[in-house]
Amino acid sequence: MLWSGWGDPAKARDLPEEITRLLGDLLGVRAPAEPAATLESVRLPPVSLAPRLLTALAGLVGAANVDTSREARVRHTRGKSTPDLLRLRAGDGADAPDAVVRPGGHDEVTEVLRLCSAERVAVIPFGGGTSVVGGLASPGPGFAGVISLDLGRMDRLTGVDAESMIATFEPGVRAPEAERLLAAHGLTLGHFPQSYEYATLGGFAAARSSGQASAGYGRFDDMVAGLTLATPAGTLELGRAPKSAAGPDLRQLVLGSEGAFGVITSLRLRVRRLPAARGFEGWRLPDFGTGAAALRALAQGGALPAVLRLSDETETMIGLARPDAIGGGDTGCLLIAGHETPAGGSAALAEARRAEVAAVLAGLGGVPLGEEPGESWARGRFEAPYLRDSLLAAGATVETLETAGFWSGLPRLYDAVRLALLGALGTPLVMCHISHVYETGASLYFTVVIAQDGDPVAQWERAKRAANEAIVTAGGTISHHHGVGRDHRDAHAAEVGPLGSAILRAVKAQVDPAGVLNPGALIA
Repeated sequence: MLWSGWGDPAKARDLPEEITRLLGDLLGVRAPAEPAATLESVRLPPVSLAPRLLTALAGLVGAANVDTSREARVRHTRGKSTPDLLRLRAGDGADAPDAVVRPGGHDEVTEVLRLCSAERVAVIPFGGGTSVVGGLASPGPGFAGVISLDLGRMDRLTGVDAESMIATFEPGVRAPEAERLLAAHGLTLGHFPQSYEYATLGGFAAARSSGQASAGYGRFDDMVAGLTLATPAGTLELGRAPKSAAGPDLRQLVLGSEGAFGVITSLRLRVRRLPAARGFEGWRLPDFGTGAAALRALAQGGALPAVLRLSDETETMIGLARPDAIGGGDTGCLLIAGHETPAGGSAALAEARRAEVAAVLAGLGGVPLGEEPGESWARGRFEAPYLRDSLLAAGATVETLETAGFWSGLPRLYDAVRLALLGALGTPLVMCHISHVYETGASLYFTVVIAQDGDPVAQWERAKRAANEAIVTAGGTISHHHGVGRDHRDAHAAEVGPLGSAILRAVKAQVDPAGVLNPGALIA
């Protein structure tokens, strides 16, 4: 992955001249005064980890798997949020780990955690490096050093139980590789978040990820039937039956814990049969309120396609849902529906379900646009992060944030976040879409574009604080699927309350008594 941006450097592209001109006219965007830093010019702190500890780590995982090189440290500095990238582009590598340690299995992870706990070395678990909530930042002073625990060597499918429809994976398997391995068995996870190309299964579990086909497949936490967690205090094995009444479900303490309670070393995941066919289509709804009502009708009526996404008027006008045609949007609100024909299932039954969805949408004023808008979205659905890099290079700050709420409170939540962003930034372009729906509510995913000022990191942090406060006040959750990290920690504490925070601190004290696991993430 590009060290200072997203994805494959070969896919990077310059903005079309007309888009650059539009950004200048609409938002006052101008090219940055200084060129972006090179990897060689990033300012790194010296390695503070004592040589004896580096030697001890090498004894546990092999000398080749303890890396203190400049490139490894830079590539494991922070995640992929816009502030993360702005800092790196400015040459700021202050959060770099002292070393990158790559264990080869559960036992090696356990031994590394024991050593780091005894020596008070901070451990930041690292999967695909795609965190956008400050989940990979250095904890700062107070530790004997910081290691990035890269799980990339733990990348195997270790078992398939076709009778129970359960597949067992190590945590470092990237999502495309998981789909390739499962396809050989005629199976799929059906989990396709925007980070799909680079994120790992362990990362999905640690952050409670939700994919673009969540309407059909559920969230990633719905897929986790069991897991193994390595902690400094020992190993936790969870999930021995499909459902259980044997006390609280401890899996839920691990899912979303972002490495603060331990390192996931194995996942037992619910899988599905590969569909016989997938297809996408577009609809135009007259306005965002009507579109949301259509989504609610589908969610509560049970006629859900696998993919269901609604862009508001601004996102539709800009064309953000179709990155290959950015700037060529339409009026109203674009809805994307993705339909599947089950493997071995009835094509007639699948078509009947598609007709049922069409009837609901048409009944609420929806106009069918055919397959082209849907297929265009499907082709470009992983392109938005590359577009973000192009905008940063052009002098625009572009960032996303997301929340979720109950249907009755969704309009208030939508208005509150938009007003907070406008108040904090003055004249930003604020776009939104709904891409995860439930019988009781839905998510809201905002994209913000503004001209960079003299301190674009502080500029966005100001807007983020305002948006977080608005979300908490309006009754939304601080994160639907990005996680907590450090960026949402204070707002999360307000959401769960003092007692909830105390419970989480008590769990951490039990499994991580020295406090070395991703310090500062999730809980203070």
